[in-house]
Amino acid sequence: MARTSPPSLRIFDSLTKEKTLFSKSDPHGKPVTWYTCGPTVYDEPHLGHARSAVSLDILRRIMRDYFGFKVRFVMNVTDVDDKIVLRGRYQYLGARLQKEIESMERSKAAKEAISVGRAAFKHYLSNNLPLLSSEVAAETYSVEANKAYIDVVQGEPTDQNAKLKMHIKTCQSAAEALDRLEKAPNDPPLSDFFHGAKDVLHPYLDHLYGSTIDSQDHSIFTAVARKYEKRYFDDMHALNVLDPDVITRATEFVPKMVTFIERIIAKGFAYPTADGSVYFDIAAFEAEGHPYPRLEPWSRNNSALRADGEGTLANKSAIKRHDVDFALWKASRPGEPAWPSPWNKNGGRPGWHIECSVMASEVLGSEIDIHSGGEDLRFPHHDNELAQSTAYWSTKEKPAPWVNHFIHTGHLGIQGLKMSKSLKNFITISEALERPEWTSRSLRICFLLGGWHEKIEVTPDILKAGAAWESKINNFFINAIDIMRLSEGLTTESNSLHNETPAFTSLDKAKADLHEALCDSFDTPAAMRIIANFVSECNTTQLSRAAVLSASRWITRVITIFGLNREGEDAVLGQSGDENGSGQVQSTALRSQIIAWHGVEIPDAAQQPIYSASKLRDDVRQSVLSAREDIDYAALGKLAEDNNSDHHQMAGTNADPYYTTASQFHTDIQYLASEKASAGEILSLCDDFRDIHLYSLDIYLEDRENSPALVRPLDASLKRALAEKRAAAAAEAAAKTQRKAEEAAKQSARDNQAKINPAELFKNEMYSEWDEQGIPTRDARGDQVTKNSRKKLVKMYEKQQKVHKEWLDKNERE
Repeated sequence: MARTSPPSLRIFDSLTKEKTLFSKSDPHGKPVTWYTCGPTVYDEPHLGHARSAVSLDILRRIMRDYFGFKVRFVMNVTDVDDKIVLRGRYQYLGARLQKEIESMERSKAAKEAISVGRAAFKHYLSNNLPLLSSEVAAETYSVEANKAYIDVVQGEPTDQNAKLKMHIKTCQSAAEALDRLEKAPNDPPLSDFFHGAKDVLHPYLDHLYGSTIDSQDHSIFTAVARKYEKRYFDDMHALNVLDPDVITRATEFVPKMVTFIERIIAKGFAYPTADGSVYFDIAAFEAEGHPYPRLEPWSRNNSALRADGEGTLANKSAIKRHDVDFALWKASRPGEPAWPSPWNKNGGRPGWHIECSVMASEVLGSEIDIHSGGEDLRFPHHDNELAQSTAYWSTKEKPAPWVNHFIHTGHLGIQGLKMSKSLKNFITISEALERPEWTSRSLRICFLLGGWHEKIEVTPDILKAGAAWESKINNFFINAIDIMRLSEGLTTESNSLHNETPAFTSLDKAKADLHEALCDSFDTPAAMRIIANFVSECNTTQLSRAAVLSASRWITRVITIFGLNREGEDAVLGQSGDENGSGQVQSTALRSQIIAWHGVEIPDAAQQPIYSASKLRDDVRQSVLSAREDIDYAALGKLAEDNNSDHHQMAGTNADPYYTTASQFHTDIQYLASEKASAGEILSLCDDFRDIHLYSLDIYLEDRENSPALVRPLDASLKRALAEKRAAAAAEAAAKTQRKAEEAAKQSARDNQAKINPAELFKNEMYSEWDEQGIPTRDARGDQVTKNSRKKLVKMYEKQQKVHKEWLDKNERE
């Protein structure tokens, strides 16, 4: 699918705020240079990280495997940052306190834990929930918090409300842990208390002891970074995100950052302060004709964003020349990691923004083709990167653009809010992949269905749309695999099917439409619609087998480029030949890999025994259904016997469940044939083989009219569909049984009523006299029955007379 001529690829560029023609800094030789801002590794990776990483992975794969660019992809890991410093101190101080308290005698330990817990609770309330008294008791916290913050609890989901809700929830967890320990100091494990109260304990301990941490002991901080870096890459592998070609870590470039900053100072674009920090001088930069900020000029005076970019531990007392100036180097205060610097004797650490400028420049040079990240990085992070890198590389003779194209992925939202670790409203990637409705493939499909630079909201609707798209492609691939399998025994036809690329107008149009969509700033939503519509057209058109396989090969190649076919990547993308993947292939296993994504075939170990058993089942069903009452039992026995010897031997030599199940089915057919079983018994055995034995092996047989049963894996979506179908059938059967029971009860009541002789119908305490037919003349009080009442009684008598006669006649006949 790689093209020999340069494609007219347009990319939505955050610098120009529009789609621009993609251009390389070196159009003739070097690969596309691409730098992306990776994770700040201080917590578990969440679906927001997955959104950005997977979307950029899709773009990278399209650049490389569709357009044919060579790409050098560099990603940084921020392993020194205010968040990492705080998390390192939190974990160190929390573990130290827990160890100290748990070493005490239990009653003393509980008393000490309660004392520290109360102080931490009070400290957290006063700093984060000012509408509540810091003296509120843990026992009454929930009621008081809901009363004080009712507008927040019941209000609209805004970022501010989300932050307050997070603080309310954090205090709730701590209050419950503290209340349990106060009421039963000798009962709950202390570890439960420390776990429930950790988010209020840690900031309190840091407030007291954070500055006592040895700034030269970097292990406290690097331990956090290495732990979560490993978690991040483990999750990326689970999501089938390609590894970067180069990984850079901030701590490995600190000396080069110092040198980089020194040059910016020497050029007049930065200045040191009295405490040993260094700030970028925006006024001096603009005076040289450089615009700032370029990506989000409207955010220049957003003090909240600027403060967030400077970090939680920023020195608020530092004397800057201008409010918009930002830190290139931070003088380390007690408790913060420090590296040697020329600006003070105690050393310091890099600012967040300078890290990426230095790492990108060191690895990729003065001009980078693509720089990427999440949209929240535009300002101030990427705007500050642009400014300091331009200051470093530019000369009066040659202004340096540094980055040709900036691309930013949209957020992943939950209930209208950005998924964020700081708001604690995130779902970790590992948690998501444990859910039955979410897989690596299904998540990637959802991201493909949305624009890469647009916000995606996690809703049942988008999950449903993704599942529907996946199911449609699955079914198409299953049909293609079936065509391939059924043709394997026909040598001439098989060769023709696998090597032919028939004239196929719909396929040509789909290819052209897809190319146009991908050239249009990687428009994957359009690409996904094109594929789905093409499949629908194939499903409703009479196509030759060769045409179906040709279509399937093309779809497989495209979805593999999108990263939806991890296990088939080597087979599909490693194929030589034209873009259709139609070169001659000899291996059956390889053939299946290039015409369908992984997961639409039953396991390799199951194929020989289960396909054989399925064929026997087809033959048996056809024989029994066509014979009606005249079943050829000898022929049935011969069918089973001819196919069972290999299965019996394999089942006897190992515990392979597929051979065991297949062999047992053959044996059962032989037995029923020898016993001359009824057609119902034989067909019931065939149904049990499908519905019970194969179902337990996650294999399903889909019976079809005038065709062999379709053998397919029993995936989660099919299980749900079958479960719903069975539940509906069971409900209908139960309703039918209920109706029959109700009708039987009604019939029994009618029969009991019909048994009554009409002369005895009114012989009860309601009447005192009757005529010769048994119709009442006087009521229980002795009063004469009125004319109207007598008319009604006569009608009832005549009706009973009729039904009683019918009952007598029925009994005589029986």
